[in-house]
Amino acid sequence: MPDDDSLQNYRRARDLRSSPEPSGGRTRSEPDSPLFVIQKHEASTLHYDVRLEVDGVLKSWSVPKGPSTDPREKRLAVPTEDHPLDYADFEGTIPEGEYGAGPVIVWDRGTYRNLTEEDGESIPVADAIERGHVSVRLDGEKLTGGFAFTRTGRGRDARWLLVKQRDEAADARRNPVSTQQESVATGRGLADVQADAAGEAGTDP
Repeated sequence: MPDDDSLQNYRRARDLRSSPEPSGGRTRSEPDSPLFVIQKHEASTLHYDVRLEVDGVLKSWSVPKGPSTDPREKRLAVPTEDHPLDYADFEGTIPEGEYGAGPVIVWDRGTYRNLTEEDGESIPVADAIERGHVSVRLDGEKLTGGFAFTRTGRGRDARWLLVKQRDEAADARRNPVSTQQESVATGRGLADVQADAAGEAGTDP
C-alpha cells in the first residue's frame, strides 16, 4: 500500500463525499504484472489520462491528443497527481463544481512490462520517471508494444512527450483515438456515460 503522502494531492483536490471517484484501498497487482489504464476524460478539454501502476499508486500523465501508434508522432504528456489503484476501474461522471467535472470512460487497460535499462541493467519505473525517461511495453485491448515517456527541457521549459516505439505493433495507418472511441469496460461512449448520470439524477443531460 502507498503511504498517505503519495495520494495527498489527489485527495486534497477532490471532495470525495460528492464525487464518485474512489478514495483508495485496492492493493497492488502482482509484481510481474503491474497494470496500466488509459481513461478518456471530457473535462474543460477532452484528453486521455495515461496511468501506470508504480509502487502502489497510478503514476499519471494527461495526453491531450491521446496516444498514437505512429512512431513519428510525439504527443505532449502532462504529469498529474498520483491516483489510487482503484481509479483504474473508474468510469462515470464527475459532478459539476468538482475538480475535473465531466464524463470518464476506461478507454484501454491491461498490464505492462518495464523496458527501461541502463548499461544492461533494469531501472525501476519510479527511478526512471525521476530521471526523466521510462520505456514500457503495453499489453492492452487497444494498445500493445513499446511506448516511451521522455522529459525534455528544464525548469519551466520542461515537458514530457509520449512516443510509440518502433516495433511490430507500430502502425502509422491506425488512429485508435478516432476509430476506437468506446470504453473497453462497458462499450459506452462519453455521451452515454453523461446521459446515464443525468438519468440517475433525474435531469436532462
